[in-house]
Amino acid sequence: MTALLLDVGNTRLKWGIAEDGEIHRTGSITQEKIRENGIGVLTSRLPRKIDAALVSNVAGTTFGTRLAGVIGAHCGCELRFAKSARNAHGVSNSYKNPRRLGVDRWVAMIGAWAELQSACLIVDAGTAVTIDAIDDDGCHLGGQILPGVVLMAKSLTEHTSDLPPTKPGAAGAYAGLDMFGRNTRTAIGSGALMAVTGAVERAIRTLRSNAYDASLVLTGGDASRILTALEDSPLHRPNLVLHGLMQMLEQRR
Repeated sequence: MTALLLDVGNTRLKWGIAEDGEIHRTGSITQEKIRENGIGVLTSRLPRKIDAALVSNVAGTTFGTRLAGVIGAHCGCELRFAKSARNAHGVSNSYKNPRRLGVDRWVAMIGAWAELQSACLIVDAGTAVTIDAIDDDGCHLGGQILPGVVLMAKSLTEHTSDLPPTKPGAAGAYAGLDMFGRNTRTAIGSGALMAVTGAVERAIRTLRSNAYDASLVLTGGDASRILTALEDSPLHRPNLVLHGLMQMLEQRR
């Protein structure tokens, strides 16, 4: 079976083609480019002969409807939408109302669990940063959500006076004593990055101090920005959501 997998986020849309348990021909496009050129801009990047298509969509129902129309017309198959559930694929949802858990978080947990089958902390660093903990039985212990590095820096510019627009740099720009910025832009960039990495490090430390030998799994568009800033050496899985989608498709067969 040849399957199209789509990870639709607030900033970027990613895709991959799943065949024989592997994901190939991955790619991505920004939501900004889709807004500028129309959703049809995807058709030149996607194959036509597809047996199944599954999407994790957090960009809203209106976008999802438009996407389903484009995929249906171009690929000749129905686009199915992944949904958060109470229990599925070895993972148990901790939310009282399971559907309220973001589907991207749910699918990422399924992808991480399929690989590790043990306690882990999944960090998805994008526009927002989500942190989710799973125990050794695949039970979701809960999570955290905080602004991403870029969003955090942008919020300071928009909601305070006299602070300049800042695009945070890579972790290397704030290494060692350089974490203490000597100008306002550097101070904002460093502060945003350290806020995110500090939250991740406290979460993994707390999990391990409660007797879980947990792995740290990092994904998301901003993962490369925070990767080297973390004291821990995480498992970097850029296509974790796509792998979770593939797992969901394989277990449905």
